[in-house]
Amino acid sequence: MNQFKHILAATDLSAPARHAAERAALIGRELGAPLDLLHIANLAPLEKLWQLMAADTSGTMQQQVLDAAREKLHELAAALMKRYGVAAGTHVVTGPLLAELGKQIDALNTNLLVCGAKGENVIRHMLLGSTAERILGSSSCPVLVVKQAPRDQYRTLLVPVDFSSSSLRAIQHAKAIAPTAAIVLLHAFEVPFEGHMRYANVDDDAIYHYRLMAKQAAMQKMHALSAEAGLPPQTTRLLVMHGDRVMRIVEQEQEQDCDLIVMGKRGESKLEEIFIGSTTKLILAESQSDVFVSV
Repeated sequence: MNQFKHILAATDLSAPARHAAERAALIGRELGAPLDLLHIANLAPLEKLWQLMAADTSGTMQQQVLDAAREKLHELAAALMKRYGVAAGTHVVTGPLLAELGKQIDALNTNLLVCGAKGENVIRHMLLGSTAERILGSSSCPVLVVKQAPRDQYRTLLVPVDFSSSSLRAIQHAKAIAPTAAIVLLHAFEVPFEGHMRYANVDDDAIYHYRLMAKQAAMQKMHALSAEAGLPPQTTRLLVMHGDRVMRIVEQEQEQDCDLIVMGKRGESKLEEIFIGSTTKLILAESQSDVFVSV
């Protein structure tokens, strides 16, 4: 059963956002899900300009800005129709980004939001953090952050797991967004108190044995999780590796030739529930492939 019955692609009409719209169309065609394109126009920067001009021109300028945005959005929809055979609805609204985005997600019954990793304003990106990160922090539905121009359907998905409740949900979303793709489950672990043991001069053989026991226990959990998720063994790889999570995820993204990373928004750490930062934010910054964040 398709979990993604309506897809919304948010675009600032920049080139990276166009890639996101194209990926949304590709997914919509594969899953048979309707697609809408959304542009949220921020008119606040123009307010000071309007204050310096005659009051009766402000409405005209606003209308011109919105008309130009609608024209570009219609052109994008026409290009998607021509290339993918997908008819996309178009919506141009004004107001604060996150508030308006939330309204449109609810109004359109969206259960998959697609956006680009970066917008057109580099200075704003550096000062305020990426738009994608802000959207992830507030979105009530899964978010696909597109980094690469789409060339085909996703082939290999990397799903980092920590055995929290979000791990199974991430696997289910991975199966839903790319039903024919191979899935690589990755669990990266660090042995508790290993640093303390080294400080206490515990010998390397004992530490190695401790690591081995932890790896074996994690692999048992991996097999159980894979079985619970109903993953077919012939298209599923299970990896348990020692080391920093972010380093292992970025490393295996390349090693396994993955084109999509699927991960939960929150992990087992209570601290991670406060900050979207930790692993998810770092993967957004360091990975080369697209990133799907399950909620």
